[in-house]
Amino acid sequence: MTRGLRLILFCLALFGAALVAPARAEVVVSFYSHDFGDRFPHSFIVLKGRLDATGEAIDANYGFTAVTVSPAILWGSVKGKVESSKPDYIEKSDRQFDVRVDDATYRRLMAKVAEWRDREQPSYSLNKRNCVHFVMELAEIAGLRVNRNSKLFKKPKSFLIEVKGLNPGLE
Repeated sequence: MTRGLRLILFCLALFGAALVAPARAEVVVSFYSHDFGDRFPHSFIVLKGRLDATGEAIDANYGFTAVTVSPAILWGSVKGKVESSKPDYIEKSDRQFDVRVDDATYRRLMAKVAEWRDREQPSYSLNKRNCVHFVMELAEIAGLRVNRNSKLFKKPKSFLIEVKGLNPGLE
């Protein structure tokens, strides 16, 4: 066999192996903001991908908001809820950056979402536990640096831009 023919066969073998090798599963966590308006939450995450261990497809989103948005949120804590948004709301929101996470990190993210969902009521506080605080905790779990003393907890887009600045290399 000639050297050229061996090279061609070797390349074909590599190409064939790439076709049958399982794709690396991973979940991408996208961090979103939505300019203020009458729809909530103003900061949330979208998770898409596939888990390595099980192959389970992931396509979900979570944000945290007040159950009822009224002037009462200005005076103290009110009932809060973890909420999933409809596709049209996500499309009208701004994706700030993405982070790829492994299965273990995904499980920790889901545990944190459950923790916020199951908190004793009233759980929403505009100054202490709002959508930005929720997303900040998820960003930390995803391995990002955050500023826990930020002055931007009432400004979702600005907060996520701050996070992006603290983490060079984010998409």
